[in-house]
Amino acid sequence: MHHPSSAGRRRVRVRRVDECRTLEDLFLNCLPAFGGALLRRIYSLLDEAIGLECPLTISISGPVTVSGQHQAWLIPLLETGWVAYLSTTDAVCYHDGHRSLPQHSQDPVFEVPIFGDDAALRDEGTIRVTDLGFAEQVLLDQDVHLSALLQRPEFQKKMTGTELRDLLGRCYGEQERKLGVTPGLLSTCHRLAIPVLVGAPADGSVFLNSMKLWAMRNAGLIENHAFELDLHAEVFEACAYHRWGLLDHPVHKLATLILGGGVPKNYNLQPEPALGQVLGLADIRGYHFDVQIVSAPVTDGSLSSCPPAEAVTWGKVDKESYQKTTESLQADYSMVMPFLVKALLDKRTRFAGLLESLGEEQLFGRHPEARGYLRSPDGYRLFEKREELCRKLLGDVGQNREWLLKSIAER
Repeated sequence: MHHPSSAGRRRVRVRRVDECRTLEDLFLNCLPAFGGALLRRIYSLLDEAIGLECPLTISISGPVTVSGQHQAWLIPLLETGWVAYLSTTDAVCYHDGHRSLPQHSQDPVFEVPIFGDDAALRDEGTIRVTDLGFAEQVLLDQDVHLSALLQRPEFQKKMTGTELRDLLGRCYGEQERKLGVTPGLLSTCHRLAIPVLVGAPADGSVFLNSMKLWAMRNAGLIENHAFELDLHAEVFEACAYHRWGLLDHPVHKLATLILGGGVPKNYNLQPEPALGQVLGLADIRGYHFDVQIVSAPVTDGSLSSCPPAEAVTWGKVDKESYQKTTESLQADYSMVMPFLVKALLDKRTRFAGLLESLGEEQLFGRHPEARGYLRSPDGYRLFEKREELCRKLLGDVGQNREWLLKSIAER
């Protein structure tokens, strides 16, 4: 009788929750099966990627700034120095400014019932986002503020969306400091020079206010409004960051954390096909680590739900490693991210304490992953290096002349 080999099997062993001293203990020892096992694997892969010093990119969709999640767990994650760049939505950037408005700096968002009387909310001038509400006047005041910002001299040129959002982050930050309110997402990314990419900039109210100024100029109501987005340059910039991760960074690997689907997810994944398939450059690989938490079911046929394995067929995820370094969890990321981030930050704090007592040589000898956890919180500051990185990529494009010219010749 044939007995299947037991080699390499992971035995189901658990620990009582009242015996766990840390959140990491709980993730590793109290989630033995089903969705819990997927969550355990999500944590383990993030832990591995951070320990290997892989630059991490984050794709996040959904109203993360309206809900305050950016201040609860996203900004603490960005401040570790682990994150190379962020892919999100125009709406996230728009709503990030609400708490820096002088008229609304005192907690403008409040809880409302999901299944309440929306007609009554409309009559009282309340906007609802799931179980959150805020006065419609917040949007009107945000529009006035954005329109004023977009008319400033520094905005009167053609620029990438990353430049736009860095400028907005600087402006939001000035207001936040003036009012003494907690820093928001864009001001934090400006401070850390983390590029903020938005794949669908026209699908949000930052751009709607730009459209208003464009229309006013074309109608002869204002003069000399020259702000314009350079979409080609922004996509190229995203590709330059991916090239940096694969070829310039010492690890020669990238990791991605995808929270929710939609355009942010695709924009975050598209540099590999852009570099390898469209520009025809050699030695281009997809992400080594791909961890995603998405609410869409895999059977709905959308990009939002497709797992990392499907992305392998497109070249967006490394085919040599994906079976060991990727995972997809169908869940609402708002339910699990505070715990994942807290566990990772606590581990970083424990390593920092050991560094004090043991010194670098002993600590890194015993725990080589501590080096990745304790990398400089200053981060990669890729936004400040964008021009240099784009020049390098443009040089690669120039050297690929023969292939590229053939690629535009009609057959």
